[in-house]
Amino acid sequence: MDLRKIKSLIDLVSESDISELEITENEGKVRIVKAQAGLSASQMHSLAAMQALQLQGPPAMPGMPAAQISQQAAHESAQLLSLDANAGEAKLVGHTVKSPMVGTFYRASQPGADPFVQIGSKVSEHDVLCLIEAMKLLNEIEAGQAGTVTQILVENGQPVEYGQPLFVIE
Repeated sequence: MDLRKIKSLIDLVSESDISELEITENEGKVRIVKAQAGLSASQMHSLAAMQALQLQGPPAMPGMPAAQISQQAAHESAQLLSLDANAGEAKLVGHTVKSPMVGTFYRASQPGADPFVQIGSKVSEHDVLCLIEAMKLLNEIEAGQAGTVTQILVENGQPVEYGQPLFVIE
């Protein structure tokens, strides 16, 4: 589905009484949900993440029963929701690496490559933690402080906002 068509669908939803629109075309699927009054941006992101997890279904893991996979996915999505819902109240312990720009977050240099860091990775001040693509340019985001990565707060391929926390280093 091309970008012009998606933009026209967004305009259609925003100018009408439609609150939600979902279109499946070939192998692509687009879902547009009009923001509800009273919901913050972080709550909208968590709802979108929850819906994406529900649409994807459980990942295929050999040797793990499907019920256990669904419980694990539900637990992980509940953690995402509580993290977003409490973002204004909770204080992250350690050095928080924040996004210096708006763009798309990538944990690796290319699809299929190993991520720059994992939880538990030891990093120095100038180690690259991730890439943020903005305006077709890949920008390296450095740790800024030596320590151990204790949290990764953004999923690979997700859009990030300026000042959004990405990692916690202790």
